Amino acid sequence: MPVKPLSISIIIPVLNEERHLGALLQFIRQSSSPDLVREIICVDGGSSDHTVDIAKKHGARVVHSEKGRAKQMNLGAQHAQSDVLYFLHADTFPPKDFDQLILNAIKNGHKTGCFRMKFDTQNPFLQCCAWFSRINHILCRGGDQSLFIKSSLFEKMGGFNETYTIYEDTELIQRLYRHTRFQVLPHDVVTSARKYNEVGWLRLQFHFAMIHLKHFTGAGPEELYRYYTEHITTKVHSSISKSA
Repeated sequence: MPVKPLSISIIIPVLNEERHLGALLQFIRQSSSPDLVREIICVDGGSSDHTVDIAKKHGARVVHSEKGRAKQMNLGAQHAQSDVLYFLHADTFPPKDFDQLILNAIKNGHKTGCFRMKFDTQNPFLQCCAWFSRINHILCRGGDQSLFIKSSLFEKMGGFNETYTIYEDTELIQRLYRHTRFQVLPHDVVTSARKYNEVGWLRLQFHFAMIHLKHFTGAGPEELYRYYTEHITTKVHSSISKSA
């Protein structure tokens, strides 16, 4: 009996991403094969801009969801039809031929993993921070590095923990490290440094480190969200207000 060829479902949680989504979807089409990428699913959390229209224009499938990346990505996984799920942020560009790289890793026995990461900036501090993404250790992981995973494993792990309003990527990856052989592929995604520009690169990296520390010392999802809201979200809103 012939073996069913593997394919990938790309799942992108979106919320008011009209500035970035079109360029990403166009890049995906140009950097992958339609024989390998079965579908692109944009899971919208209630956008008030043109995000949904842009997704449809570029041939993506749109699924509507409650706001919250964990909920959005879980819903996208429920709608996905492929053997391999690839979770990608709307402002992160995967490497060329990422689809073939992912499927090669799957065929070599790696059920889950990510890519290394670079920022779209020449800031030496952020370049140094991104360098550590090549190290295969949980402390060096984050959602901006994207995540590929066999759909059967994703289901077995219970998907993303929806009690986490933030940190949902890292929480799942931590569970994957405990139960699987997580792989870091030697190619780079390029992610936006926009939040670092809004908050301040040193300040934001410090607060991200504090969130990591709080989680590792037992803080729950509500405490992490309170810290994020107080120290990061308010800074972003303040920065936007000053520039308006």
